[in-house]
Amino acid sequence: MTSTVVVREYAYLTTAPIAANTLDRAHISESAFRWLVELGQQFRRNGLPLFELDSQKLLRLDNYVGVLESPCGTVIEVLPKHTTEQISAPEARALLKRLIKASMQLSVREADFADVERFEMPIREWLITCFLNELEVLLKRGLQFDYQVREEEARFLRGQLDIAKQLRQPPGKAHVFNIRHDLFLPDRPENRLIKSALVAVCSATQDNDNWRLAHEMLSQLLQLPESSDPKADFKAWSTDRLLTHYRPIKPWCEFILNQHVPLSVSGGWRGISMLFPMEKLFENYVAEQLRRAIGRKGTVRTQLATEYLCEHRGKGVFKLRPDIEVVIGDKRWIMDTKWKLLDVYNGGATYGLSERDFYQMLAYSYKYLELKGNLALIYPAWSKFPREATTETFKFDQDLNVSVLAFDLMEENESLNLCAR
Repeated sequence: MTSTVVVREYAYLTTAPIAANTLDRAHISESAFRWLVELGQQFRRNGLPLFELDSQKLLRLDNYVGVLESPCGTVIEVLPKHTTEQISAPEARALLKRLIKASMQLSVREADFADVERFEMPIREWLITCFLNELEVLLKRGLQFDYQVREEEARFLRGQLDIAKQLRQPPGKAHVFNIRHDLFLPDRPENRLIKSALVAVCSATQDNDNWRLAHEMLSQLLQLPESSDPKADFKAWSTDRLLTHYRPIKPWCEFILNQHVPLSVSGGWRGISMLFPMEKLFENYVAEQLRRAIGRKGTVRTQLATEYLCEHRGKGVFKLRPDIEVVIGDKRWIMDTKWKLLDVYNGGATYGLSERDFYQMLAYSYKYLELKGNLALIYPAWSKFPREATTETFKFDQDLNVSVLAFDLMEENESLNLCAR
């Protein structure tokens, strides 16, 4: 029996009885708790702090968001914590969907979700719905077939006769032909991955409409084998122009088949899960909004890695990786995004800003801007750091300053919601 627990970043999960589940504290089963503890240990060995174990009955989530499905059927949905105030799960869920779509640059057929959104569909079912909608469009256009060589023995000639094998045929089988021929089949990496994802969806979905649609489409793919090696098949996924119509469904297959979950999660148990570090989602979302706002007026690049902090024996040491670079004409900005709730009212003279971040920005300015230009630190906007709040620019000197900017995640439009302080 599947049960769903909805929480947000940094929430507490416990096996102890509680009055009622909230976004910041929830009860889970003993089996799900043990699985999460083992999973957290695997993450930590790979340098990823997924959880913190506070006691034998209490663990605290870190800043990963998404969905985890345990072997016992518990689905844990982790939503963004973009404010310390109490909010509704649908509001946080809508934000996460928007972040995922923009960050991963996914195409989602919004027109198909008019009815779905009214029912506040959980993230996992939303993911499944996206996949099914893309697959439905793909099947209407038709699967890509490919010629495959088959070698077999037959009582009739078809294709080419394998003369070398035929000459070695024993007398008792002289009436049997060794032939080689081509079959036009849909058995190719892309289709095998789609079949595997669809089979996973059929067994995982709890939504009646998704279940019905998934089984209808599965009946159309009965003759198609599943992928025996998804990683190899994803590497073999063709980018040929004949498969252009396959591009929209690929990221959804990756989600379903755990290609967007850290390696340590995808061993043994393979439920439908996806996890994202929230700071990376925020960074990608801001960059995408910048691209839309700037358009063709300039360029936006992410994760620059062209400069080093210093040199040693002729080689660069300590690579500098600013999150975002914006160039418009002869002007250039270097920006870093920070997934932190900044309190400009109660944070003192520095508003709770990190001294370490400013040293980092100074290093960026030295190597990327030659100590002359504009830098920015971008934080999520919330009630204690609204877009209307005013903080002065931090100056390194007359020609070099750092602006602290608020980005409003709750705006539905696609305009850039940044405001220099």
